[in-house]
Amino acid sequence: MNSARIYQRPKNAMQSGRFRTDQWVLEYDPIEPQRPDPLTGWPGSGDTRNQLRLNFPTLDAAREYAEREGIPFHVVPAPTRKLKLQAYADNFR
Repeated sequence: MNSARIYQRPKNAMQSGRFRTDQWVLEYDPIEPQRPDPLTGWPGSGDTRNQLRLNFPTLDAAREYAEREGIPFHVVPAPTRKLKLQAYADNFR
């Protein structure tokens, strides 16, 4: 049985909003590496668990699910938010 990681969804770098950043995600660690398909060259593997991504409203809900299903897991802590405070006048210095 492969392990899973539980992490908090990061903010989208392309937008300023923080939509769905309060959700927690359970994602399985890959068992085998991806290799290119001989015909198309696209990466793939026989491991279908890497296609599975489960969303949870809280960290406790994700932990309870993993413990109930007997999935070994590790929690990746959410990165700390760094506020960059600057005034509009700083653009002209």
